[in-house]
Parts: sequence; C-alpha cells; structure tokens
Amino acid sequence: MEIKVNFLENLKLEAKFDDFTVIADQPIRYKGDGSAPSPFDYFLASSALCAGYFIRLYCNARDIPTENIRLSQNNIVDPEDRYNQIFKIQVELPEDISDKDRQGILRAVERCTVKRVVQTEPDFQIEAVDNLDDSAQALLMGTSDEQHTTFIKGKDLPLEQTIANMTQILADLGMKIEIASWRNIVPNVWSLHVRDAASPMCFTNGKGATKEAALCSALGEFIERLNCNFFYNDQYFGQEIAESEFVHYPNERWFELTEDDSLPTGILDEYTRAIYDPENELAGSNLIDTNSGNVERGICALPFKRHSDGEEVYFPSNLIENLYLSNGMSAGNTLDEAVVQCLSEIFERAVKREIIENEIALPDVPDTVLERFPKLVEGIKGLEVQGYPVLVKDASLGGQFPVACVTLMNPRTGGVFASFGAHPSLEVALERSLTELLQGRSFEGLNDLPAPTFNQMAVTEPNNFVEHFIDSSGVVSWRFFSARSEYEFVDWDFSGSNHEEVDTLFGILADLGKEAYVAVYNELGAPACRILVPGYSEVYPVEDLIWDNTNVALQFREDILNLHRLDNEALAELVERLEESQLDNYMDIITLIGIEFDENTVWGQLTILELKLLIYLALGEHALALEHVEMFLQYNDNTVERVLFYRAVEALLEVELDEELERSDFIYNFRRMFGDKTMDAVEGSVDGTVRFHGLTPTDMNLTGLDRHLRLIESYKKLHAARARVAAAQ
Repeated sequence: MEIKVNFLENLKLEAKFDDFTVIADQPIRYKGDGSAPSPFDYFLASSALCAGYFIRLYCNARDIPTENIRLSQNNIVDPEDRYNQIFKIQVELPEDISDKDRQGILRAVERCTVKRVVQTEPDFQIEAVDNLDDSAQALLMGTSDEQHTTFIKGKDLPLEQTIANMTQILADLGMKIEIASWRNIVPNVWSLHVRDAASPMCFTNGKGATKEAALCSALGEFIERLNCNFFYNDQYFGQEIAESEFVHYPNERWFELTEDDSLPTGILDEYTRAIYDPENELAGSNLIDTNSGNVERGICALPFKRHSDGEEVYFPSNLIENLYLSNGMSAGNTLDEAVVQCLSEIFERAVKREIIENEIALPDVPDTVLERFPKLVEGIKGLEVQGYPVLVKDASLGGQFPVACVTLMNPRTGGVFASFGAHPSLEVALERSLTELLQGRSFEGLNDLPAPTFNQMAVTEPNNFVEHFIDSSGVVSWRFFSARSEYEFVDWDFSGSNHEEVDTLFGILADLGKEAYVAVYNELGAPACRILVPGYSEVYPVEDLIWDNTNVALQFREDILNLHRLDNEALAELVERLEESQLDNYMDIITLIGIEFDENTVWGQLTILELKLLIYLALGEHALALEHVEMFLQYNDNTVERVLFYRAVEALLEVELDEELERSDFIYNFRRMFGDKTMDAVEGSVDGTVRFHGLTPTDMNLTGLDRHLRLIESYKKLHAARARVAAAQ
C-alpha cells in the first residue's frame, strides 16, 4: 500500500492512503503540539487492534458474543536497549466460554498480521527519487532472469518474461502497481490482490499454482481490464473527456439519434438485433453512452469483427457495459493466447450457468485421473486436512466443453462453494477451478459460503447467476450433489498449440449455432481482446437495456452533483422524478450516477431513500420526511452517527407534526439525549436553515471528489496512450 506523507505545521504530519487521512504529532515534551498520537503510538495500537480483529473473526464465525471479552496490550522496554521490546497481549474471557474456544481465541491472536510481519523482520529499503509520482516501481518480482525460466501450459512465454513485459507496460503507462496481499493457505494454491497505488479502485486478483503464475494472472487481468476500460465501466469520465475527439477508442463511431428514436442504421447487424431487440422495443435513447453522458453526440459505438466472415459490426458502448461486465476479456503474450483464455472463460460461465440453473448432477473425476496431477491432489488434501470435504467434478457435459468443477463443503456452517474453471487442457481447467476456489480467501472467509437449497426458484432467479459471476457467492441446488450424475465422466482433452485451440474453441461455438464478435486491442503494448457471443455470454438479461440501463444516471447526475445549488422548484422536480422512476430506494447514489464518492463520507453511504428524505426536509415537507425517516431507520445500516442524527430527526418531526406537542417542552432532553452538535443540525434541518446535512457541496467538475478524480486521472493515462498511437498511424 502506498502511503503519502505531507509535512504540516511544526512536527505534525499527515499520511494519506486509500480514502483515509491520519494525522500524527509529537508530545509537547518532544517539541510537538500534542494534537495527535505519535507515529510509534500508531504502531503500538496497530498490533492491539489487529489482535482484536482476529478475535472478532473467530467469535463471529462461531456466534460467540464479544461484549464481555476484553483485550489489553502493554509494551515492556528493555532498559539497556529501547528497541528490544516485549509486547504483552492479555485477553480477558468470560467464564462461560469453553476451553476449546479459549484456546481457539488465543490461536486467533497468534495469527495477527502485524505481529507476524514484525516477527519476520521486514526489510526497509530507503532511497531518494527524482519524482515520487513518476517512480513506477519495478515492483513485483524483480527483473527477468534468462537463466531461470518457467513455462506453463497455455503461456507462449516463460512466466518470468511475461511478468517483466507486463510490468514494463504498466510502468510505461505511468501506472504504479502495488501488491496489497498474498494468500497461500494450502499447497500449490496462490492468489494475490494488486492495485493502482494512485487509484485503488483499479484492482485485480490473480491466482495460480505458484506465486509467479498467480502474479502473471493478476497482471494479465489488470492489462486486460485497462484495454477494455473495465475499471471505468459505469463511471462518469468528466466533461473534458466527454467533449474530446474520442471518448473510449480512436476508432469509435458516433451515431445521431433519429427523430422517432429508432435504432440508427449502421448499429449492430441483423443477427444481433434479433437477440438484443426481439420485440422491437429498444430505442436509440436507451443506448446513449453512460460514461460521457454526451446526449448531443448520440450513441457511441465500438467496432467488432464478426468471426464467421470478418465483417465489421458496431456495438454501442452502452450495450456492452450493461450486459457483459468482464465476461469475454483477456490479454496475453500473443493474441492466440489471449483468445484461448477469453473463449475458455466464456465457456466456463455459460456452462456453469446451465449446470446451476438446471440443477445438473455432475460425474466425479476418478481418482485414477486425479493421480496424474499430484500437485492438484496435494492442494485438495490440504483443504480436507483442515476439515473441508472437496468434490472434483467433470463439468464438460459429456465431453462437449472444456470445463471442470471443484466444490468445497464447509461442515462448520453448512455452506458450499462450487468453483468452475475452463481450458482446453483438463489439468489446467481443474487447476483453475481449485485456485479460483481459494482466490483471496482465508479459512475464515470460507465461513461466509451460502448453504445449498432444494428451492428451485432461489437457484434459477437471474440475480443468482450474477452473484455466481461476480464472486461465486450464489446459491447451488442440493440436486447438484446427487450421486446419480446425469452424464458419464469423459477424460476429455481439447489441447494443442494456442492457435489450434483457438480454432477448436470457435468450432464449439459454431456447432452451437453461435456467432462471435471480436475486438483486438494492441495500443497499450500487449495483445488483448474482447469477444462477445450474443445470446450466450451475457451476464445480465438483454431486457436490462430497456428496464435497468446504467444510463439512468443521465437523468439525475447533474442535479444531484449540483444539489446545494438547486432552488425549491428544482428540488421538487428532482424528488418527483426519483419517486416516479421506481428505482430501488436502497440503491446507493454511487451506483445511480456513476460517481466514486469516498465510502467513508455521507455521500459514500447515501442511498436514494436518504436523498429523498433530505430533499423533503429541505422543502419543509415534514410529513413525507417523517415517512422516509421511519423507512430509513427500519432498514438502513448506516453509521452510528448518521443513525443517531435520524433518530433525533424522527423525534423532532413527531413533535412538529403533533398539534398538541410543543418543541420547547422536549428540546432540553433531546439535547441531553442526542447532544448539542447533533441537535443543532437536526433543528436546522427541520427549520430549513441547514440543507443536506453531512453532504459537502460539489458540482459537475467533481469539486472535492478526490476519489473519483483519481479514477479519471487513471483513465486519462490510457486515453493519452491511445491518442499517441492513433496520431502515429
């Protein structure tokens, strides 16, 4: 994690990381002002807090209340060497906690990350640089060693060279990538989380049988998502980019809206129109680009080549972002490598969906076959030793598709996780299933898995597949676990060279009667592609283009960002549109308008319901405000401070709306209950002198929205790189 330090007045320091700011000072006896803890005090507190965190994890997983658990830490300093210290952590536990859980809680404290890092003696490397922002680290695993090269199936270059190449590409773009975490909880299963230090919203996860393979996976996914603009999928690009020569890619085309709002000629082809608009309901206005919000320019469309004949077809950027998420994106050392990965993932997700929605029972992979892959077996045994039964299944549906499945069961909680992987090689598909299963997860994380069900509606409802796609946290049917499988095991093998595998995988699509559309991106320095298979690879239903389109943001974005500048008439019109929109009251404003607010602010927690509530308060519509306050308090899990504010609002509104009650009779005890600061804000909100309490003013220039501005700065690096390549051609 990158932490930037600013020097403030006297000895005060400011550390900035992610969306947080920490102030440190020195005691007055050391010439400071004593206004904040010292850096060393924060260090001491971090180990105690980390110990408390692991205790809470242990207790939460076993429904053990923590109200009566107390923790204390003292550091005992060696009088002859002040750097030699003993950290004594004591935990006071209630008498009714069993001996087993007492020992478990102490073992949990032993796992404290701060403690383990200190005990491992971290290496501090101190250097001077010309410019912190330009110093994109050669970060991750060092430079390529030509004397030591590791090849794995599916890669056209050794892992070491792949890492070096991708690291250089990111450095050339000005991306400062950092590793946020590593995981290796069982043998031969590695995962990590990497992110852009300047814009942590840009992150990926990698997985593999070795740490080098996992790092390749993470970096490849990062480059893939840069090429396909996935990090910025639903977000507002800002006015500068919205009005620039191109918004997404130099080869994009803009189509003017027609007078009757029909789809303009030149967008899509006959095959795709039949899939995306079967009832002739899709309008041009449904396809306006969400990222730019530039209605005057019309519809932004991106070129894809139809695989069957090489014809160019233009797909609206709005359609792609609404239906496909990250499905069908990949980067590689070569284009063939990228295409194999891309098509494999498309098959993985489509077959997974078919299996889950149709509650298909799969055949086991026989032990005699698994024995061919000893590292995979070792990883599975690592899970089973920890008490997690593992099922290894053939998901090829009788040898039709290159898909496998590894399913974990958690007897502690009754939860399960069915992880799927795909690749022309059965070995690689199984490896991907296992590494996906544990990607970014600790053993504690396996306690959050959903339980299987016999409720067919819960399994087949569309959002369940979305949950499976996002993080595999969806529900699976108990029928999936039947010993009576619906297919015989097939010892399949679709492998060959990457070029041969491309032909094989496209051939499977052709046999299914599916057309594929391919976009290739080389501008950032590595071959990447995006493949759409209409009617097969969508994540969301095509109806969302009409009924749940992200460009609903265009109806509200400007007014919400200018909220503090709206007069009462404009506010009344805004809240009326919100009411008529039938949008989910609990949708957050981040999602609604595509702006990355700091999640630790009121803006970051703001929902449509709370926004309506604040508008009704500003308008003096007390009865409607009270109605929305009651809804907010019944179902909202906002911060303690914010909930307290609304409890006080509710109490005061009840008084104001009851003709028999007088504010003056209650205000003294209201202030004793809620505090003067809160009640000043509450009275001002009810009286109309305080508007939108907690929401700092901003505007369409995103004033004060540093988190989103960092995201735009990240995108500008890609935009500039594409413009340079286009200018050179």
